[in-house]
Amino acid sequence: MAEVSLRKSVPVTEAVGMVLPHDITEIVKDSFKGRAFKKGHVIRFEDVDHLRRLGKEHIYVLKLGPEEIHENEAAQLMAKALAGGGVQYSEEVVEGKVSLHAAVDGLLKINKEALYQFNLLGEVMCATLQDNTPVKKGEQIAASRLIPLVGQRGVVEKAVQLAQESFPIVEVVELPKVKAGLVITGSEVFYGRIQDQFEAVLRKKLEGIGSEVAMVGFAPDDVSLIAEEIKKCIAGGAELIVTSGGMSVDPDDLTRMGIKEAGAEMTEYGTPVLPGAMFLVGKIGEVPVLGVPACGMFHAITVLDLILPRVLIGEQIGREELAALGHGGLCRNCPKCQYPVCSFGKG
Repeated sequence: MAEVSLRKSVPVTEAVGMVLPHDITEIVKDSFKGRAFKKGHVIRFEDVDHLRRLGKEHIYVLKLGPEEIHENEAAQLMAKALAGGGVQYSEEVVEGKVSLHAAVDGLLKINKEALYQFNLLGEVMCATLQDNTPVKKGEQIAASRLIPLVGQRGVVEKAVQLAQESFPIVEVVELPKVKAGLVITGSEVFYGRIQDQFEAVLRKKLEGIGSEVAMVGFAPDDVSLIAEEIKKCIAGGAELIVTSGGMSVDPDDLTRMGIKEAGAEMTEYGTPVLPGAMFLVGKIGEVPVLGVPACGMFHAITVLDLILPRVLIGEQIGREELAALGHGGLCRNCPKCQYPVCSFGKG
Protein backbone atom coordinates (compact mmCIF):
# COMPACT_ATOMS: atom_id res chain seq x y z
CA MET A 1 0.00 0.00 0.00
CA ALA A 2 1.22 3.48 -0.87
CA GLU A 3 2.46 5.60 1.97
CA VAL A 4 -0.04 8.36 2.69
CA SER A 5 1.27 11.88 2.40
CA LEU A 6 1.19 13.91 5.55
CA ARG A 7 -0.96 16.99 5.12
CA LYS A 8 -1.02 19.11 8.24
CA SER A 9 -3.16 22.21 7.97
CA VAL A 10 -2.12 25.38 9.69
CA PRO A 11 -4.45 28.38 10.16
CA VAL A 12 -3.42 31.06 7.70
CA THR A 13 -3.11 33.55 10.56
CA GLU A 14 -0.34 31.36 11.96
CA ALA A 15 1.34 30.61 8.64
CA VAL A 16 3.69 33.60 8.36
CA GLY A 17 7.11 32.25 7.39
CA MET A 18 5.72 29.03 5.89
CA VAL A 19 6.43 28.00 2.29
CA LEU A 20 3.44 27.50 -0.01
CA PRO A 21 3.32 23.93 -1.39
CA HIS A 22 1.39 24.93 -4.56
CA ASP A 23 0.30 27.90 -6.64
CA ILE A 24 -2.76 29.78 -5.41
CA THR A 25 -5.10 31.10 -8.07
CA GLU A 26 -7.07 34.33 -7.97
CA ILE A 27 -10.18 34.94 -10.08
CA VAL A 28 -11.81 38.32 -10.53
CA LYS A 29 -14.98 38.06 -12.61
CA ASP A 30 -14.58 39.48 -16.14
CA SER A 31 -11.18 40.85 -15.21
CA PHE A 32 -8.49 38.41 -14.10
CA LYS A 33 -7.63 34.76 -13.64
CA GLY A 34 -4.10 33.86 -12.76
CA ARG A 35 -1.53 33.04 -10.15
CA ALA A 36 -1.74 35.21 -7.05
CA PHE A 37 0.93 33.30 -5.13
CA LYS A 38 3.56 31.01 -6.59
CA LYS A 39 4.58 27.66 -5.17
CA GLY A 40 7.58 28.22 -2.89
CA HIS A 41 6.43 31.68 -1.83
CA VAL A 42 7.27 32.46 1.79
CA ILE A 43 4.12 33.82 3.42
CA ARG A 44 4.48 37.33 4.81
CA PHE A 45 2.32 39.11 7.34
CA GLU A 46 0.91 41.36 4.59
CA ASP A 47 -0.16 38.26 2.61
CA VAL A 48 -2.56 36.97 5.25
CA ASP A 49 -5.53 39.21 4.41
CA HIS A 50 -5.04 38.57 0.69
CA LEU A 51 -5.02 34.80 1.24
CA ARG A 52 -8.19 35.02 3.32
CA ARG A 53 -9.90 37.01 0.57
CA LEU A 54 -9.07 34.09 -1.72
CA GLY A 55 -10.84 31.72 0.65
CA LYS A 56 -7.70 30.29 2.21
CA GLU A 57 -8.25 29.86 5.94
CA HIS A 58 -5.62 27.11 6.22
CA ILE A 59 -2.28 26.31 4.59
CA TYR A 60 -1.14 22.73 4.03
CA VAL A 61 2.22 21.37 5.02
CA LEU A 62 3.02 18.53 2.62
CA LYS A 63 5.28 15.55 3.03
CA LEU A 64 5.01 13.14 0.13
CA GLY A 65 5.34 9.39 0.36
CA PRO A 66 7.60 7.53 -2.09
CA GLU A 67 4.61 6.47 -4.23
CA GLU A 68 3.19 9.99 -4.50
CA ILE A 69 3.97 12.84 -6.84
CA HIS A 70 3.38 16.60 -6.70
CA GLU A 71 1.40 18.31 -9.48
CA ASN A 72 4.39 20.33 -10.69
CA GLU A 73 6.67 17.35 -11.22
CA ALA A 74 3.87 15.42 -12.88
CA ALA A 75 3.06 18.25 -15.30
CA GLN A 76 6.69 18.53 -16.40
CA LEU A 77 7.03 14.78 -16.99
CA MET A 78 3.81 14.58 -18.99
CA ALA A 79 4.47 17.65 -21.13
CA LYS A 80 7.84 16.26 -22.16
CA ALA A 81 6.25 12.92 -23.15
CA LEU A 82 3.33 14.50 -25.00
CA ALA A 83 5.25 17.04 -27.08
CA GLY A 84 6.26 15.90 -30.55
CA GLY A 85 7.94 17.73 -33.40
CA GLY A 86 7.06 21.39 -33.87
CA VAL A 87 5.92 21.67 -30.24
CA GLN A 88 7.53 23.57 -27.38
CA TYR A 89 6.65 23.96 -23.73
CA SER A 90 7.85 25.94 -20.75
CA GLU A 91 9.81 24.33 -17.94
CA GLU A 92 7.82 26.51 -15.56
CA VAL A 93 4.60 25.08 -14.17
CA VAL A 94 1.83 27.62 -13.66
CA GLU A 95 -1.10 26.73 -11.40
CA GLY A 96 -0.13 23.07 -11.72
CA LYS A 97 -0.30 23.15 -15.51
CA VAL A 98 2.16 23.12 -18.39
CA SER A 99 1.03 24.63 -21.69
CA LEU A 100 2.24 23.34 -25.04
CA HIS A 101 2.71 25.80 -27.91
CA ALA A 102 3.38 25.58 -31.63
CA ALA A 103 7.06 26.07 -32.37
CA VAL A 104 6.31 26.67 -36.07
CA ASP A 105 3.45 27.69 -38.32
CA GLY A 106 1.84 24.48 -39.50
CA LEU A 107 -0.87 21.86 -39.16
CA LEU A 108 -1.68 20.45 -35.73
CA LYS A 109 -1.80 16.66 -35.63
CA ILE A 110 -3.32 14.89 -32.63
CA ASN A 111 -3.19 11.13 -32.03
CA LYS A 112 -6.82 11.10 -30.92
CA GLU A 113 -6.97 7.47 -29.79
CA ALA A 114 -3.80 7.77 -27.71
CA LEU A 115 -5.07 11.04 -26.20
CA TYR A 116 -8.32 9.28 -25.27
CA GLN A 117 -6.42 6.43 -23.59
CA PHE A 118 -4.23 8.97 -21.76
CA ASN A 119 -7.27 10.75 -20.34
CA LEU A 120 -8.92 7.45 -19.36
CA LEU A 121 -6.23 6.91 -16.72
CA GLY A 122 -7.77 9.38 -14.30
CA GLU A 123 -5.86 11.89 -12.14
CA VAL A 124 -4.04 13.08 -15.28
CA MET A 125 -5.37 15.15 -18.15
CA CYS A 126 -4.40 16.66 -21.46
CA ALA A 127 -6.63 19.03 -23.42
CA THR A 128 -5.82 19.97 -27.02
CA LEU A 129 -7.12 21.89 -29.98
CA GLN A 130 -8.71 19.71 -32.67
CA ASP A 131 -6.71 17.51 -35.00
CA ASN A 132 -5.86 19.12 -38.36
CA THR A 133 -6.20 22.69 -37.07
CA PRO A 134 -3.90 25.23 -38.79
CA VAL A 135 -1.84 26.94 -36.07
CA LYS A 136 0.63 29.79 -35.84
CA LYS A 137 4.00 29.81 -34.11
CA GLY A 138 3.55 30.59 -30.40
CA GLU A 139 -0.12 29.59 -30.32
CA GLN A 140 -1.23 27.41 -27.39
CA ILE A 141 -2.26 24.02 -28.72
CA ALA A 142 -2.50 21.84 -25.60
CA ALA A 143 -2.14 21.79 -21.83
CA SER A 144 -1.54 19.01 -19.33
CA ARG A 145 -1.64 18.65 -15.57
CA LEU A 146 -2.18 16.35 -12.64
CA ILE A 147 -5.74 16.95 -11.48
CA PRO A 148 -5.18 16.66 -7.70
CA LEU A 149 -2.39 18.52 -5.92
CA VAL A 150 -0.81 15.17 -5.08
CA GLY A 151 -1.38 12.00 -7.07
CA GLN A 152 -0.13 8.46 -7.43
CA ARG A 153 3.28 8.30 -9.08
CA GLY A 154 2.29 5.03 -10.76
CA VAL A 155 -0.55 6.71 -12.65
CA VAL A 156 1.76 9.42 -13.96
CA GLU A 157 4.32 6.81 -14.98
CA LYS A 158 1.60 4.96 -16.93
CA ALA A 159 0.60 8.21 -18.64
CA VAL A 160 4.19 8.97 -19.60
CA GLN A 161 4.74 5.43 -20.89
CA LEU A 162 1.56 5.58 -22.97
CA ALA A 163 2.61 8.90 -24.47
CA GLN A 164 6.07 7.58 -25.27
CA GLU A 165 4.71 4.40 -26.89
CA SER A 166 2.22 6.46 -28.95
CA PHE A 167 4.68 9.25 -29.72
CA PRO A 168 3.84 11.81 -30.82
CA ILE A 169 0.44 12.55 -29.31
CA VAL A 170 0.75 16.29 -30.05
CA GLU A 171 2.67 17.44 -33.12
CA VAL A 172 2.80 20.45 -35.44
CA VAL A 173 3.88 19.67 -38.99
CA GLU A 174 5.37 22.64 -40.80
CA LEU A 175 3.89 23.12 -44.26
CA PRO A 176 6.38 22.77 -47.12
CA LYS A 177 6.68 25.67 -49.52
CA VAL A 178 5.67 24.48 -52.97
CA LYS A 179 5.41 25.92 -56.47
CA ALA A 180 1.81 25.73 -57.59
CA GLY A 181 0.34 25.78 -61.05
CA LEU A 182 -3.15 27.25 -61.44
CA VAL A 183 -5.40 26.28 -64.32
CA ILE A 184 -8.37 28.60 -64.67
CA THR A 185 -11.10 26.95 -66.75
CA GLY A 186 -14.26 28.23 -68.38
CA SER A 187 -14.99 29.58 -71.84
CA GLU A 188 -16.52 32.72 -70.35
CA VAL A 189 -13.13 33.63 -68.83
CA PHE A 190 -10.95 32.28 -71.64
CA TYR A 191 -12.74 34.34 -74.30
CA GLY A 192 -12.87 37.46 -72.14
CA ARG A 193 -16.63 37.56 -71.62
CA ILE A 194 -16.08 38.01 -67.88
CA GLN A 195 -13.04 38.90 -65.81
CA ASP A 196 -11.42 36.05 -63.91
CA GLN A 197 -11.58 36.37 -60.13
CA PHE A 198 -10.36 32.91 -59.21
CA GLU A 199 -6.64 33.53 -59.69
CA ALA A 200 -6.50 36.27 -57.05
CA VAL A 201 -8.41 34.13 -54.52
CA LEU A 202 -6.23 31.06 -55.02
CA ARG A 203 -3.01 33.06 -55.11
CA LYS A 204 -3.86 34.70 -51.78
CA LYS A 205 -4.62 31.33 -50.15
CA LEU A 206 -1.42 29.71 -51.37
CA GLU A 207 0.80 32.64 -50.51
CA GLY A 208 -0.89 32.86 -47.12
CA ILE A 209 0.50 29.44 -46.20
CA GLY A 210 3.97 30.07 -47.60
CA SER A 211 3.70 28.62 -51.11
CA GLU A 212 3.92 30.46 -54.41
CA VAL A 213 2.01 30.49 -57.67
CA ALA A 214 4.67 29.69 -60.24
CA MET A 215 2.45 29.67 -63.32
CA VAL A 216 -1.13 30.29 -64.39
CA GLY A 217 -2.85 28.71 -67.38
CA PHE A 218 -6.27 29.41 -68.89
CA ALA A 219 -8.43 26.96 -70.83
CA PRO A 220 -11.95 27.01 -72.30
CA ASP A 221 -14.48 24.27 -71.68
CA ASP A 222 -12.54 21.77 -73.73
CA VAL A 223 -11.22 18.53 -72.21
CA SER A 224 -8.06 18.37 -74.33
CA LEU A 225 -7.13 22.03 -73.79
CA ILE A 226 -7.67 21.76 -70.02
CA ALA A 227 -5.43 18.67 -69.95
CA GLU A 228 -2.82 20.49 -72.05
CA GLU A 229 -2.64 23.42 -69.61
CA ILE A 230 -2.27 21.05 -66.66
CA LYS A 231 0.55 19.19 -68.41
CA LYS A 232 2.30 22.49 -69.21
CA CYS A 233 2.27 23.40 -65.53
CA ILE A 234 3.73 20.05 -64.52
CA ALA A 235 6.37 20.26 -67.24
CA GLY A 236 7.23 23.72 -65.91
CA GLY A 237 7.99 22.33 -62.47
CA ALA A 238 4.68 22.76 -60.64
CA GLU A 239 4.58 20.67 -57.44
CA LEU A 240 0.84 21.20 -56.99
CA ILE A 241 -1.97 21.75 -59.48
CA VAL A 242 -5.12 23.67 -58.54
CA THR A 243 -7.90 24.00 -61.09
CA SER A 244 -10.84 26.35 -60.75
CA GLY A 245 -14.42 25.99 -61.87
CA GLY A 246 -16.08 23.50 -64.17
CA MET A 247 -16.68 20.93 -61.43
CA SER A 248 -20.49 20.63 -61.53
CA VAL A 249 -22.67 18.20 -63.50
CA ASP A 250 -23.55 20.75 -66.20
CA PRO A 251 -22.66 19.49 -69.71
CA ASP A 252 -20.27 22.42 -70.24
CA ASP A 253 -18.36 21.71 -67.02
CA LEU A 254 -15.52 19.53 -68.26
CA THR A 255 -12.70 20.20 -65.80
CA ARG A 256 -12.96 16.79 -64.16
CA MET A 257 -12.52 15.06 -67.49
CA GLY A 258 -9.62 17.36 -68.33
CA ILE A 259 -7.90 16.42 -65.07
CA LYS A 260 -8.30 12.73 -65.86
CA GLU A 261 -7.05 13.17 -69.42
CA ALA A 262 -3.97 14.87 -68.01
CA GLY A 263 -3.15 11.58 -66.28
CA ALA A 264 -4.78 11.89 -62.88
CA GLU A 265 -5.10 8.72 -60.83
CA MET A 266 -6.69 7.93 -57.46
CA THR A 267 -9.12 10.80 -57.94
CA GLU A 268 -11.99 11.30 -55.54
CA TYR A 269 -14.82 13.59 -56.55
CA GLY A 270 -17.37 14.95 -54.10
CA THR A 271 -17.17 15.73 -50.39
CA PRO A 272 -19.68 15.96 -47.52
CA VAL A 273 -18.61 19.57 -46.94
CA LEU A 274 -20.50 22.79 -47.57
CA PRO A 275 -19.20 24.86 -49.19
CA GLY A 276 -17.24 22.46 -51.38
CA ALA A 277 -19.39 19.43 -52.21
CA MET A 278 -18.09 19.24 -55.82
CA PHE A 279 -14.40 19.29 -54.85
CA LEU A 280 -11.92 16.87 -56.45
CA VAL A 281 -8.63 15.55 -55.09
CA GLY A 282 -6.19 13.29 -56.89
CA LYS A 283 -2.65 12.89 -58.20
CA ILE A 284 -0.87 13.07 -61.53
CA GLY A 285 2.20 10.98 -60.86
CA GLU A 286 3.56 12.47 -57.64
CA VAL A 287 1.91 15.86 -58.16
CA PRO A 288 -1.29 16.47 -56.16
CA VAL A 289 -4.18 17.97 -58.10
CA LEU A 290 -7.11 19.78 -56.50
CA GLY A 291 -10.26 20.71 -58.38
CA VAL A 292 -11.97 23.66 -56.73
CA PRO A 293 -15.67 24.28 -57.54
CA ALA A 294 -17.09 27.75 -58.15
CA CYS A 295 -17.95 28.20 -54.46
CA GLY A 296 -14.24 28.77 -53.86
CA MET A 297 -14.55 32.16 -55.52
CA PHE A 298 -17.47 33.29 -53.36
CA HIS A 299 -16.84 31.85 -49.89
CA ALA A 300 -13.87 32.90 -47.79
CA ILE A 301 -13.36 29.35 -46.45
CA THR A 302 -14.25 26.11 -48.22
CA VAL A 303 -13.22 22.47 -48.26
CA LEU A 304 -10.01 23.60 -50.00
CA ASP A 305 -8.82 25.13 -46.72
CA LEU A 306 -9.40 21.80 -44.96
CA ILE A 307 -7.68 19.63 -47.55
CA LEU A 308 -4.84 21.78 -48.89
CA PRO A 309 -2.61 21.70 -45.75
CA ARG A 310 -3.04 17.93 -45.43
CA VAL A 311 -2.09 17.40 -49.05
CA LEU A 312 0.97 19.62 -48.66
CA ILE A 313 2.33 17.53 -45.78
CA GLY A 314 2.00 14.41 -47.89
CA GLU A 315 -1.21 12.84 -46.64
CA GLN A 316 -3.09 10.60 -49.04
CA ILE A 317 -6.68 11.85 -49.15
CA GLY A 318 -9.14 9.17 -50.21
CA ARG A 319 -12.81 8.45 -49.79
CA GLU A 320 -12.48 7.59 -46.08
CA GLU A 321 -10.71 10.84 -45.28
CA LEU A 322 -13.27 12.85 -47.20
CA ALA A 323 -16.22 11.01 -45.64
CA ALA A 324 -14.91 11.82 -42.16
CA LEU A 325 -15.27 15.53 -42.93
CA GLY A 326 -19.06 15.35 -42.88
CA HIS A 327 -19.12 15.73 -39.08
CA GLY A 328 -18.24 19.41 -38.72
CA GLY A 329 -18.32 19.96 -42.46
CA LEU A 330 -21.11 22.52 -42.49
CA CYS A 331 -19.86 26.11 -42.49
CA ARG A 332 -21.95 28.52 -40.41
CA ASN A 333 -21.26 31.34 -42.91
CA CYS A 334 -20.65 33.77 -40.08
CA PRO A 335 -20.88 37.47 -41.02
CA LYS A 336 -17.25 37.80 -39.92
CA CYS A 337 -15.24 34.66 -40.66
CA GLN A 338 -12.87 33.63 -37.86
CA TYR A 339 -11.68 30.30 -39.24
CA PRO A 340 -9.94 28.26 -37.85
CA VAL A 341 -11.37 29.49 -34.54
CA CYS A 342 -14.71 27.83 -35.27
CA SER A 343 -16.37 24.44 -35.69
CA PHE A 344 -15.85 24.14 -39.46
CA GLY A 345 -13.91 21.00 -40.32
CA LYS A 346 -13.57 20.04 -36.64
CA GLY A 347 -15.21 16.60 -36.60
